[in-house]
This record gives sequence, C-alpha cells and structure tokens, in this order.
Amino acid sequence: MKERERVLLLVGSAKRPKSTSESLGTYLLERLEGQGFETEMLLLHRALRSEAGQAELLAATDRADLLVLAFPLYVDTLPHLAIKALELIAEHRQAEKPSQGQRMLAIANCGFPEAAHNDTALTICRQFAHEAGFDWAGALSLGGGQTIDGRALAQVQGMARNVIRALDLAADALARGEPVPSDAEGFMSKSIVPAWAYIWMGGIGWKRQARKHGMQKMLRARPYQ
Repeated sequence: MKERERVLLLVGSAKRPKSTSESLGTYLLERLEGQGFETEMLLLHRALRSEAGQAELLAATDRADLLVLAFPLYVDTLPHLAIKALELIAEHRQAEKPSQGQRMLAIANCGFPEAAHNDTALTICRQFAHEAGFDWAGALSLGGGQTIDGRALAQVQGMARNVIRALDLAADALARGEPVPSDAEGFMSKSIVPAWAYIWMGGIGWKRQARKHGMQKMLRARPYQ
C-alpha cells in the first residue's frame, strides 16, 4: 500500500440530520483513518444541488484511491441520489480516463429484516464499477437498518456487534489492498434483531404514526375492495 491512500465516502441517503448509511460509512472511515488513510466524505443530497457541488464530487472521486458508496435501499434498487452520482461519474470517466488504479466498495442497508433484499442494488454497483474502471473491492449488505436509525454504532451497543465486526474486518482487508472478506459479508448480513421482533416493533411504530395523524381507525380500510 502506498503512503497515505485516500478514501472517499459518498452517502446516498437524503435523511437528515444523520442516516444509517452515514453511520456505517463514517465508522469504516474512522477505522481506515487509523490504518493511515486520508478520508473524505460527501453527502450526495448536498453535492448534487449545484454545478459546483457536482464538480467537487467528480474531483474528489478522481483523487480517491478507494471509493465507498453507502446507501439505503429504495424498493429494490439504489436511491435517485446514488444513481445520479454514478451516472455523473461514469460520464466523466468516459471523457477522462482515470490516471491511477482505483477500488470501489458498496454498503447497502434496507428496512427489511433480510439483507438479501439488497442483492439487486449491489449487483448494479458491481456492474457500474466494472464499466467505470474501478476494481471491485466487494459489498456489505445489512438488513433491518432502521434499527440503527442514524446513531453512531457505539451507541447501538450489543445490537450492532456483528455490524462492527464486519466493518473492522473490511477495514483491515482494505488497508492490505485486499477485497472485503467473506467473513465480513457474513457478519454484516446477520439479522440485527430476530425477524419476528423487527416486525413486532415495526407494527408498534406504524400504529404510532397512524395515531399521530388521526388515522388509527383506518389501518384496516380496504377502499378498493
């Protein structure tokens, strides 16, 4: 590994003030910084607002040795912010070929308990890396990301132990110039909470939202029946 490699984190969530995507990505950045990397983070909902922001996105991508894209699943694919960023980067790299070898890692999280829902989106990321000239460093897939809800992983405590272990293993491998190991993928994909508990908690949250908006008596409505 050359001295002081650069890693760029792109956060593809529009959630504010903090998102699960940002929590996962910043934890990895901290671990890589401890391994000697220079780190940089861009929130895509800010960077894509203006031509100046888009220009900085492309410049930051050009100078990065490792690109990390962290995003939430929208239905079954990447959110618009992430898609737009990848389109800009791909178009830019077609016009100006990269002058250095670069790697890419994707981190996806979804609201479903099962991490497998992220598979299609991560396959898209891998295809992008191939076509845009990045060496694919791997992917990490998390289910039940709402449980983290933008909190620092240290605050989530025991529930995030497998997530933390996965990111620690990934940082060590990336620092050695290796792709994310299968052990890291396995730890990240483990359920944060049992599926039944996640569904039960989701039901409570759904009822609270209905009560907040005065719709608690309409939850079982079937207007099109």
